[in-house]
Amino acid sequence: MLQLGDDVTLYSVVFVLVLLGTRSPVWSAVLTASLYIFLAMFRFPQVPASRARQVLHGSKGGVSVVAHRGGGHDAPENTIAAIREASKNGATGVELDLEFSADKIPILMHDETLDRTTNGSGPLSQMAFSELQKLDAAAKHRLRDRFAGEKIPTLEEAVEECIKLQLTIYFDVKGHPDEAAAALKELYKKHPVLYNSSIVCSFETKVIYRMRQSDPDVVTALTHRPWSLSRFGDGLPRFPSPWKHHWMTLMDIVLDLAHYHFLWKLCGISAFLIQKNFVSQDYVEYWAHRGVEVVAWTINTKVEKDFYQELLKVNYITDSLVEDCDPHY
Repeated sequence: MLQLGDDVTLYSVVFVLVLLGTRSPVWSAVLTASLYIFLAMFRFPQVPASRARQVLHGSKGGVSVVAHRGGGHDAPENTIAAIREASKNGATGVELDLEFSADKIPILMHDETLDRTTNGSGPLSQMAFSELQKLDAAAKHRLRDRFAGEKIPTLEEAVEECIKLQLTIYFDVKGHPDEAAAALKELYKKHPVLYNSSIVCSFETKVIYRMRQSDPDVVTALTHRPWSLSRFGDGLPRFPSPWKHHWMTLMDIVLDLAHYHFLWKLCGISAFLIQKNFVSQDYVEYWAHRGVEVVAWTINTKVEKDFYQELLKVNYITDSLVEDCDPHY
């Protein structure tokens, strides 16, 4: 639950901002009270802490190591082969990207296009699942000879493999909030074990809120990288125009404040998936006081893994379980 100090800070900031904009104490009080009422009426409570811990740490507890996109360095990302390799290499769980074919079949795919990972080309949204099945999901992978002919799996196929291998699943939903919530709700109904072995994550707050509306018993997380609107992961500006860059930087600040003081409580999340460069002991404690666990991404060197495993003791997501690999933003 949000701490009292946070409540006071949030509503005080809203009151002052509205007061500066309107110069009206009455309107400032009305709008601040409206925010309080909105949160009270429409927010979702967090799932029980014991079940969130079960999902995030398993029955044995300790730090959970999660294979990013199934472990995209060790096998073709978002494939059954990747899931099996991750299990063989000691992963506790896998992060899998949910997307949809043109005929609305839920599948595993990170990009909106096929070019980067397969021998196909063009927008995913224009390809029926029957066409996707003809593609080689290993075509662009560094180990393509070993995994040649690997198929793009359905969400159902991937889930069944993870359940068989007793892997925790981090469902990373790329968009399509209504379709994703409906598809995942059916999966949880068909496989109740997922309530204790999976978590739904997204950069998009609407996805998580819609998921909680569809099934409030599902464990959820928000994913975030500060400055993501104005800069790429390596720090370079997204926009050549100085005015657009500064405007998006301002939007980044607003988004940050929303995540830390409003959105997490509205959705009732159990975890916060954050880019590794922004994680510290203080950061972990900040969220722990709110009943929210930190999961760091993407941790790709032994030094980093030791730091998160031994010092911070927080779950982390990695591209490889077996060797150091390039940074991933």
